Amino acid sequence: MWKDFFYFSKAERKGIIVLTLLIIIVTAIGLYFSERSTLPTPNDKESMAAYESFIVSIHNRKKNWQKYDRYYERKQQITLAPFDPNTADSATFIRLGLHPYIARNILRYRAKGGKFRTPDSFAKVYGITPEQFNSLLPFITIGRAFQKKNDTIRLFARKTVQDSLKYYKYPEGTIVNLNLADTTEFKKIPGIGVGTAKRIIAYRSELGGFCHVEQLQEISHLSTELNKWFTVGRNETRRINLNKTSIERLNAHPYLNFYQAKVIIEYRKKKGALKSLNQLALYEEFTAKDFERIAPYICF
Repeated sequence: MWKDFFYFSKAERKGIIVLTLLIIIVTAIGLYFSERSTLPTPNDKESMAAYESFIVSIHNRKKNWQKYDRYYERKQQITLAPFDPNTADSATFIRLGLHPYIARNILRYRAKGGKFRTPDSFAKVYGITPEQFNSLLPFITIGRAFQKKNDTIRLFARKTVQDSLKYYKYPEGTIVNLNLADTTEFKKIPGIGVGTAKRIIAYRSELGGFCHVEQLQEISHLSTELNKWFTVGRNETRRINLNKTSIERLNAHPYLNFYQAKVIIEYRKKKGALKSLNQLALYEEFTAKDFERIAPYICF
């Protein structure tokens, strides 16, 4: 019975034989061409030779890379001549023996607003070697417009101007109105400089004017020796109206604090306008000395 499964007709047997032969032929052809592809051809040999030559040239360049700059310097013609690094062009830098990329670095630095104030500052350019800088140093010239200003000369000039504007001092016995003098006049008083003059004027503005010379000692570090130079007139103070002035303005006066200003505002709200300081006498925030000090600076 099993023979029935392997029985083929004559036509089928021919077909199987032809198919087998075709498989053998295709396999043989494939093996043949695969073996031929592994064998070097004349063109492959030329390609390998060119590739090996390229690799050798790369290695040679790599070995000589560090010597490139010196080679470049030998090839170019170096002409040393005076130059200003602030105005010279790229061609000038190259003639001086600098590499083109160094010339570009200099031009970029200048384009961003950089300036070479001294010959030594040229040594800081990226790429310049100490040997190159030493060879160029005798030829570096910095234009007057780019030179670093001499601090000593500047200080001397400033001192000369200050001395020429220095104010002379008043002779002994001179009397100055404390409420009318300005900074210039205060500086003519022996012992008073710019700072002291400004402090006197600032305190005078806060007070509303001086009512007696001894108020100068309310300013820190002012000696009683200064009092002999000044005088004050009558009714020269600027007064504030206790019935109209805000709490901020009252508190800003040197002779009134916040709590006293608050008492004044509360009194106005509850009892009406003030007509005299005696109306505030019952409040513990005020003393007789406070009334004495503030009296020349208020009105109702």
